[in-house]
Amino acid sequence: MAYDVVVLGSGPGGYVAAIRAAQLGFKTAIIEKESLGGICLNWGCIPTKALLKSAQVYQDILHSKEFGIEATGTPDFPAVIKRSRGVADKMSKGVQFLMRKNKIDVVMGYGKLKAKGQIEVTAADGKTQIVEGKHIIVATGARSKELPNLKQDGKKVIGYREAMVLPEKPKSIIVVGSGAIGVEFAYFYFSMGAKVTIVEFLPRIVPVEDEEISKELEKNYKKNGIDILTNSEVLSVDTSGAGVKAKVKTQTGEITLEADILLSAVGVTANIENIGLETLGVKTDKGKISVDKFYNTNVPGIYSIGDCAPGQALAHVASKEAIICVENIGYNEKKYAHQPEPIDYGNVPGCTYCTPEIASVGLTEKQAKDAGYEIKVGKFPLSASGKASAAGHTEGFVKVVFDAKYGEWLGTHMIGYNVTEIIIETVLGRKLETTYHEVLNSIHPHPTISESVKDAIEVAYGEAIHL
Repeated sequence: MAYDVVVLGSGPGGYVAAIRAAQLGFKTAIIEKESLGGICLNWGCIPTKALLKSAQVYQDILHSKEFGIEATGTPDFPAVIKRSRGVADKMSKGVQFLMRKNKIDVVMGYGKLKAKGQIEVTAADGKTQIVEGKHIIVATGARSKELPNLKQDGKKVIGYREAMVLPEKPKSIIVVGSGAIGVEFAYFYFSMGAKVTIVEFLPRIVPVEDEEISKELEKNYKKNGIDILTNSEVLSVDTSGAGVKAKVKTQTGEITLEADILLSAVGVTANIENIGLETLGVKTDKGKISVDKFYNTNVPGIYSIGDCAPGQALAHVASKEAIICVENIGYNEKKYAHQPEPIDYGNVPGCTYCTPEIASVGLTEKQAKDAGYEIKVGKFPLSASGKASAAGHTEGFVKVVFDAKYGEWLGTHMIGYNVTEIIIETVLGRKLETTYHEVLNSIHPHPTISESVKDAIEVAYGEAIHL
């Protein structure tokens, strides 16, 4: 079985790489050990959004009187989980269709680099075969990180996979880590009626976000009854009883938290072990495969993209890396007209789908100041937005950061209703090197949440109309 391009892993990096390779005329195969679509479609991005939608629907029912409607309802937890799995299965079948459509051979099994241009694939029944590829793209993704003091047993101490398919709703849950995974599951289980406690090692939740975003989410969560412990560390976990007991070191001393379940959401670890990297001498650094701007490793013919490479561990990053990697291969093979443009990792949007949603791109206010910029900052509260008021979601704000000297758009940070859908305006504006003048001279539709970006810019430049 010999191919021009072989992709190891079928997540949003792998399957996109395979499709783009096929489009450029390469004979292509993809190797997958579990389900097409990888973690994102099966155990990550997609099914979690289905769970969160169910949580939001239930919350809307609980607050239906505010909209002039009498409604009651009780969540059927197994049915919520079943719907989520159905959405994931549908998306995975969609990838299967795309593989057939693009005439990509799918090889099911565990792939391991064997020799130059060769991957040994072991099927579920133990049978092995060799798949040959002139160009091999490693897109093996990542898994839930395990800390020594937080060993996951899959029952009482769980990772995100188990959190998506619990057989019954826990009455209480401890969430360790407050990145996107942690705060999303905290919102889901709180919305379903569980008692939720978040434990975060760093001084604030969602620590990669602008400080004001962190404060706003913490305020919102605490108001709703979610307990939050920052500057706190889980020292040990006892699962010998009916539930779980976590010994936690806080700023004021040690305490013991008790709950039915503990979710470890402390990040992800790249899947780079036992895939034959050492056999071919592929270099790694800090748990990731080392690559250049076109995703070449140090070994000719071996490439790496997505969560197992050094960029942000985000599905949309993996997909773009896939396209750049393959188009550069195509350029070198004279199947593509020009060399692709490398990613600007400083202009990658991040989205968190808790309620309220969080979306951001570019420099935070602190980062801009630390970088030496003289800045203009504008902040527009969604309590002043007509669309947010009509939707019944006035919590949050839009915050913009501009360079005072040249009007360069340095960053945008949002928390509120539907903001993940509007961060692209900043991404595109920054890509096109737009200034505040050009944004203000672009008519924003009313009433929308998106016009709050314009309103925030007006605040930054002392031209606020709606505040």
